[in-house]
Amino acid sequence: MKIYNTLTRKKEEFIPIEEGKVKMYVCGPTVYNYIHIGNARPYIVFDTVRRYLEYKGYEVNYVQNFTDIDDKIIVKANEEKVTSKEIAERFIEEALKDADGLNVKRATTHPKATEEIDDMVKMIGELIEKGFAYEKKGTVYFRTQKFDNYGKLSKKNIEDLEAGARIAVNEEKEHPMDFVLWKPKKEGEPAWDAPWSEGRPGWHIECSVMAKNYLGDQIDIHAGGEDLVFPHHENEIAQSEAANGKNFAKYWMHNAFLNIDNKKMSKSTGNFFTVREISEEFSYNVLRFFMLNAHYRNPLNFSRELMEASENGLERIKTAVFNLNHIKDHSTVESITEVEKEQQNQLKSYIDKFEEAMDDDFNTADGIAAIFELVKFANSTVSDKTSKELAMTILETIKKLSDVLGLNFDQQQGLLDEEIDDLILQRQEARKNKDFATADRIRDELMNMGIAIEDTREGMRWKRV
Repeated sequence: MKIYNTLTRKKEEFIPIEEGKVKMYVCGPTVYNYIHIGNARPYIVFDTVRRYLEYKGYEVNYVQNFTDIDDKIIVKANEEKVTSKEIAERFIEEALKDADGLNVKRATTHPKATEEIDDMVKMIGELIEKGFAYEKKGTVYFRTQKFDNYGKLSKKNIEDLEAGARIAVNEEKEHPMDFVLWKPKKEGEPAWDAPWSEGRPGWHIECSVMAKNYLGDQIDIHAGGEDLVFPHHENEIAQSEAANGKNFAKYWMHNAFLNIDNKKMSKSTGNFFTVREISEEFSYNVLRFFMLNAHYRNPLNFSRELMEASENGLERIKTAVFNLNHIKDHSTVESITEVEKEQQNQLKSYIDKFEEAMDDDFNTADGIAAIFELVKFANSTVSDKTSKELAMTILETIKKLSDVLGLNFDQQQGLLDEEIDDLILQRQEARKNKDFATADRIRDELMNMGIAIEDTREGMRWKRV
């Protein structure tokens, strides 16, 4: 298995620090509002990475934090005249609802920044003792020039960054690139005690501390959106390696940006959607499928047309699953034939294609293509005359590969198994008895329920419309 490592700018063979185990940290959202579809991409991408690692037999310790103290949270709290904690807790709950909808597995640990502040104070103190940090008027800064490898992740040169619009001028800093580890409180802000001032931590230090607390000094994979490469992840490396005296993360993974109708997502232009808003028009399952139809390192463009195309593509897989379920449950052919045994053996080639794609830096687009090939095979192979065993084996293979991608078809199965399935059986019985008037009536009834019936030479098929 190969992973593209942002640190080295090349694909590398994945070899975890400890055999059979993976320590993975993914930067989570700042919880001051509902998560937007830009947040959804790393949620889905790195959940899929985790799922595939587990599919390959690894034990994954997956940590994803919540930043629950931040300027935006404080502003929102002041606007609503509530505490920052109330805002953060409300939107953590909403973020988890959306993550559940997207079938994102809960992390092994979901730490919150405000619950780790004592250890942040401790790490900042260690950085001061080692000469990597200094205090000025209650603010603590990281001394970037002291850390020899600063810029190794982003490949940015400190000297080139000294001046320019991106660097705020601050007379208290020893160097323009030094960044804040601790800042004194302002009026109306929540604050914690520290030796330097009553205040709160800078953003970057929280992830260094939470990664250390829940995964140790060294981790296998650190991941997030490409916007975090600089300065957030660059600063994490500096803090963690300066404090711990060890290389921090072995592999750095970053997903590319998501645009809306070929334009950068922006609230000011109205070019902005939350996951909750999108879920009112398209299912969470469709949004997940859409996100995985592109390689995670490629920019992704969101549009309703592309979402509708994804919905249609997902429908092809769902229809195959529904048909296979029906044949598995109602086929009268108990014994598998020699021809069917050969067809069963062909399934391995589709699994191999899927794994080959995913082993190549988690190429979910090609992985989906392999599932579509398997669906085509199922549609051309399985009929009402197929044995239960073959139908079940093909069904289990499709569901196994789909589950790696977090695509869930079980939630739609209930309606099919009960009312719809009963009507389908009644229609088949009517056709067998040449009662075509009843068969046509049931077909119309099913169409009103969103199920289209198609009678083919291989037998009856249906799909949702």
